[in-house]
Amino acid sequence: MEINNTIAKKILSETKGESTVGFTHSLNPYSGCAFGCSYCYVREMPIQKYKDIPWGEWINIKINAAENYKKEIKNLRRKNKSINIFMSTATDPYQPIERKVEMTRKILREMIESPPDFLQIQTRSPLVERDLDILLKLQERCELLVSMTIETDREDIKRTFSPFAPGINLRLKSLKNIHTAGVPTQASISPLLPFTPDFPEKLKGIVDRIYIDSLNIGDGLKGKRSERLGMPLLFQKNELSRWYQPEIHLKSIP
Repeated sequence: MEINNTIAKKILSETKGESTVGFTHSLNPYSGCAFGCSYCYVREMPIQKYKDIPWGEWINIKINAAENYKKEIKNLRRKNKSINIFMSTATDPYQPIERKVEMTRKILREMIESPPDFLQIQTRSPLVERDLDILLKLQERCELLVSMTIETDREDIKRTFSPFAPGINLRLKSLKNIHTAGVPTQASISPLLPFTPDFPEKLKGIVDRIYIDSLNIGDGLKGKRSERLGMPLLFQKNELSRWYQPEIHLKSIP
């Protein structure tokens, strides 16, 4: 893993595209992601497409992220702007390096002092539970939603598509603990991968919302990025082709 420190010009980026409707800004404490999921649309974006190092093998730590947030949100408030933040769109704010450098935690601390109007934390890591002390304070200052990506309830499917991501049961346990503590939670089935009939029951009582996405919708180019990433072939290779359909999120597959 190649890890570098970097100075970010900005930390709040205006959002674009269907996947961030309702949000005004995205916030990415890091560039790159150690989880390296095979279906990740960022692989097809310029930040990775023209890079020599494969996705999942490099991370840039934005060491001035918290300071930038403090300055940028003050400027936005002077303009009477509403601020709805999606953290994060192109990385995971709780990937393994966060345990050591605590960049996301530092940003959340700044948010207590200068909160947005709405914050959605999007992660697939149980590490988010570490910051429950800050999240409980933050939800008194702004609308908050912790969204855990749980694309399947099958560990064999997770190993096929995202072998370096945290285990499904660990994610479910963390989500339950955060929900029980009183913080609003969401299960993000994104992208929807093959699952068992018991999947809905596993989410019952531990989330306030469920968001369902697909490889056709979530890649930002109506499935073209997913095709270029070889997803149809990967599904076919694992005898899962019936799950690779444009409207899979609207269908019932036994």
